[in-house]
Amino acid sequence: MTSPGTLLSAWNLRPQKKMGQNFLSDPSTAEMIIARSGIDSMDTLLEVGAGLGALTVPAARASKKVYAVEKDQRLIDLLKTELLVYNVSNTVLINSDILRLDLRKLVEGGTEKIIVIGNLPYNISSMLLVRLIENRDIISRAVLMFQKEMAKRIYAGPNCKDYSRLSVMVQYCADIKKIATVKAPLFFPKPKVDSEVIELTFKTEPQYKAYDEQLFFRVIKAAFSKRRKTLKNSLSGNILNIDAKKSFSLLNQAGIDPVRRAESLTAPEFVKLGNQYWTQLHTDKHR
Repeated sequence: MTSPGTLLSAWNLRPQKKMGQNFLSDPSTAEMIIARSGIDSMDTLLEVGAGLGALTVPAARASKKVYAVEKDQRLIDLLKTELLVYNVSNTVLINSDILRLDLRKLVEGGTEKIIVIGNLPYNISSMLLVRLIENRDIISRAVLMFQKEMAKRIYAGPNCKDYSRLSVMVQYCADIKKIATVKAPLFFPKPKVDSEVIELTFKTEPQYKAYDEQLFFRVIKAAFSKRRKTLKNSLSGNILNIDAKKSFSLLNQAGIDPVRRAESLTAPEFVKLGNQYWTQLHTDKHR
């Protein structure tokens, strides 16, 4: 593998900071990530941010097919050349913004689910995770590299400063496994922090199922919107359109102390709260 610095220089290119471009420069790390991911020759992959092809090439060699998405138009011809150099023929390059790409078109007519892989820029990590959660019926697993601070937000538990809306959403619908830590010097340009590779295996059915997931996610968003306040106060406002009195009643009916804070609730407790809100809305509607 040609070093990212050398490759970019040869093509008269520079990393774009606004795109969060930090290219993996160690081929053994890329091989290790793919090996630990358990990808095999029957799998179809969707790679987010193909970059210079560091993950694309070993991923293609291990799988049946790769849809490699890259937003930066400047890198497409470079990527095509790299795939030719390494004799990779089972990869479809897609020059698109992953946040706007219709993921379902990739699996039209097929019965298998895809596996998502990628080294994610920090600025799209949260939005992409939400998209994957919303489309998880066509995704079996995701093996993603995050900056360490973002990774902590995904697997943090209750009563931890990193516990967030994202923590609850992911833990509600996926099993989380740490795959590897990748040190900052293994990227070009070198980022300020290390990265972590996490595997998310989406559950066929959550253990505690929300009656209405979009409503459930709104409840989580409302609870964490004012995380320093008690749940009674954080739930009341524009997101749920309820006042403090209704918020107090909702929490009591869900068996949750109204003076607790969002960061103290487990994912199942949030499901219970969301389902109680759903019940309350439908009860009020039929009065």
